[in-house]
Amino acid sequence: MYVPKHFKINDEEMIYDIIEENGFATLFSQHQGQPYATHLPLTLDKEKGCLYGHFARPNEQWKDIENQQVLAVFHGPHCYISPSWYETNRAVPTWNYVSVHVYGQVEMIDGNELIDSLRDLVLKYENPNSSYKLDQVDSRFIDGMSKGVAGFKIKIDKIEGKAKLSQNHPEQRQKLVVSHLEKCAREDERQIAHLMKANIDNKS
Repeated sequence: MYVPKHFKINDEEMIYDIIEENGFATLFSQHQGQPYATHLPLTLDKEKGCLYGHFARPNEQWKDIENQQVLAVFHGPHCYISPSWYETNRAVPTWNYVSVHVYGQVEMIDGNELIDSLRDLVLKYENPNSSYKLDQVDSRFIDGMSKGVAGFKIKIDKIEGKAKLSQNHPEQRQKLVVSHLEKCAREDERQIAHLMKANIDNKS
């Protein structure tokens, strides 16, 4: 990923937070000699240095994904930045965004390791007050359903984080952008405004 130094995320915990908060990733690999991508949820185990996920078994990306370098992209909030918000019209539009790229090697998993990864995924996204508990579902049904997926883990080799938040503009202009984004209805604009404010405050 192209990451100018002023956009590079050096805070490891911030990178992990982006992965946790934006877990529906895009996983790229080479499949039958061509670039191939699948959109799927991935969970992070920081202690093991791994991402966990699963393919629908009919998706043949899993069949040749082992022993190659793959890329998982986590897309954070993003939005259009209008030059009309600046103090001058000598400017052009841009796009602010947050993204994390994770590189690593894939190992296919099954048995208890697969079931544990499915349990972790459900626990992450199911409401704590939900009546649905994976552990309470008939184990024979779960065993049967798990045969329809191909589980895997990505052993992380490298992580890159990028937060393009107008850091290459003067602080006063950044504050003007924040004031406009905070008035927007879309959640992405509001999240970018929040991240920009935090970045400005950290430099003050």
